[in-house]
Amino acid sequence: MGENGEETFQPYDAKVFAGPAMRRKRDVPDGLWMRCPECEVMLYRKVVTENMEVCPECGHHFRVGAGARIGQLTDPESFEELFTDILPADPLKFRWAGKSYAQRIRKEQEKTGNTEAVLTGIAYIKGRRIALGVMDGDFLMGSMGSVLGEKITLLIEKATKEKLPLVIVCMSGGARMHEGALSLMQMSKTSAALARFDEAGGLYVSVLADPTTGGTTASFAMLADVTLAEPGALIGFAGQRVIANTIKEELPEGFQRAEFLLEHGFVDRVVPRSELRSEIARLIDYLVR
Repeated sequence: MGENGEETFQPYDAKVFAGPAMRRKRDVPDGLWMRCPECEVMLYRKVVTENMEVCPECGHHFRVGAGARIGQLTDPESFEELFTDILPADPLKFRWAGKSYAQRIRKEQEKTGNTEAVLTGIAYIKGRRIALGVMDGDFLMGSMGSVLGEKITLLIEKATKEKLPLVIVCMSGGARMHEGALSLMQMSKTSAALARFDEAGGLYVSVLADPTTGGTTASFAMLADVTLAEPGALIGFAGQRVIANTIKEELPEGFQRAEFLLEHGFVDRVVPRSELRSEIARLIDYLVR
């Protein structure tokens, strides 16, 4: 109170009114943590990477780019890439949202470091020499265009000529709409090459990753001697909503997932990512003549 009985107010003093000291929050670098979409547990990114991009809590398999997949599957530094001189074109001069297809391709090339949505070459898996194709879901969702179909076909023909086991890891959203009918033609081209490979007695192992859909499923992905799938992978032709709206029925639980397809005879085995190398090597030992 002041001398005349009026209440006076003291200026704010941070030292007096600050209260107990509080720990300063540290800045956390972006990308250090991630949430699993299946179990919703927060995961340390480095731990997930060291676990082959699989959730250590629930086993959910995250999607993997082509380069990382090759590193996981093949013997160290054994992959020799082939057909790198085949580059995509823009035959239809396709444009949308003010951008050309050619611009989109360049953007995808810069993002992934790959020229197309598939890497093809010769590699070794536990000492077994194979012809290997790995689709890249990071490149336009692994869509199948003219170059992808051509590279897969050339890989099949090389495997036929050199009598090599053929392994293709499939991950695709289907045929590439930007190339119209030219992309759909790759279905018959790759299928015909596989028919010749089969006549020559070759072994083809297909690995279906999440997702494998559309024209890729309707062609080379499902034409293997042995079809493996990763746990939980989405595998199908048309999407679930399209099917449900067409047949006007509620679809079964787990429809189009790897485990559902295994139960109904569409795939031979569901194999965790950590076991793929050993499983493919074992199949080659058992089945190659």
